[in-house]
Amino acid sequence: AGARGGARAGAAMAAAPRWRERLFALYFLSHIPITLLIDLQPLLPAGLHPPALTELLQWYAASFRDPMMLQPPEWFKAFIYCEAFLQMPFFPVAVYAFFKGGCKWIRTPAIIYSTHVATTLFAIMAHILFHDFSKSEHVGPRTQRERLILLSIYAPYLLIPLLILFTMLFHPHYSHVEKRKRK
Repeated sequence: AGARGGARAGAAMAAAPRWRERLFALYFLSHIPITLLIDLQPLLPAGLHPPALTELLQWYAASFRDPMMLQPPEWFKAFIYCEAFLQMPFFPVAVYAFFKGGCKWIRTPAIIYSTHVATTLFAIMAHILFHDFSKSEHVGPRTQRERLILLSIYAPYLLIPLLILFTMLFHPHYSHVEKRKRK
């Protein structure tokens, strides 16, 4: 009975990341339309997106007081370019790997992605918390409550990459390094 219990515990440890893999797959899957339809708008010429999507972005920016999406500072534009050219190609790969499950090869790319995104989100969130938006052309957060509401929009894009990072680094399924046979 003890050996079977140990075997079950080992199998449970190997299967443990499955709920996280599904969460990660949904996160990356949802990111594809958000990136293409909303996040990339500040980089593209006006009129390229359908009016309904432009109105959606304007509604979001006004409702949540996020002037960065309508008039991004240059450093924020750099992050959008990273999203377009580094992250966007990774999204379908990550969707595949995490929906399939058990793909140990996703470990290094996921560590690179999550570290990059967490770093950019720290800068964005610090800007939201400490920047003086009174000089912005578009309305930014004025009160601490408005800053916290805007932070809550960005928070999942920090928390999920951190969960990805810690899963890739510390879960035995991903952190186990296989020894290669020497010839």
